[in-house]
Amino acid sequence: MEKIYDFKALNNKGEEVDFKQFEGKVLMIVNTASKCGFTPQYDGLEELYQRYKDLGLVIIGFPCDQFAHQEPGSNEEIAEFCRLNHGVTFPLMAKIEVNGDNAHPIYQYLKKAAPGVFGGFIKWNFTKFLISRDGTVIKRYAPTIEPKRMEKDIQDML
Repeated sequence: MEKIYDFKALNNKGEEVDFKQFEGKVLMIVNTASKCGFTPQYDGLEELYQRYKDLGLVIIGFPCDQFAHQEPGSNEEIAEFCRLNHGVTFPLMAKIEVNGDNAHPIYQYLKKAAPGVFGGFIKWNFTKFLISRDGTVIKRYAPTIEPKRMEKDIQDML
């Protein structure tokens, strides 16, 4: 059975990231966008990351431009926007697709493991997946769920 640790993805600098390095960590994987109504969630995600990273939380942002062209920038522009406007220090990956034939394998896996209301489909930016220390996808959160509302679940897993 596949686990999140079986995957690799490119970071926003084009370097391959082997998810095996996250074994034993609690992961929050989020598809993100810079020009979305939910973009202010970057602040809450960064706050959670700062509060819990030393206890084993890793938040990973996957920019995606599949929803109303809300992430038009290059990987470098996205990283700069996130850093300057939201103080983001958690890992950002290269821009990907989360739906359709070109969906990144990580998102194919996540949608199968936690189908949610929309099944094998991501409805919008800032859909979040919480993954336990053993690599099990535990919970999927709708884009409307603010990061602070996930804090208890994160604490329980840490």
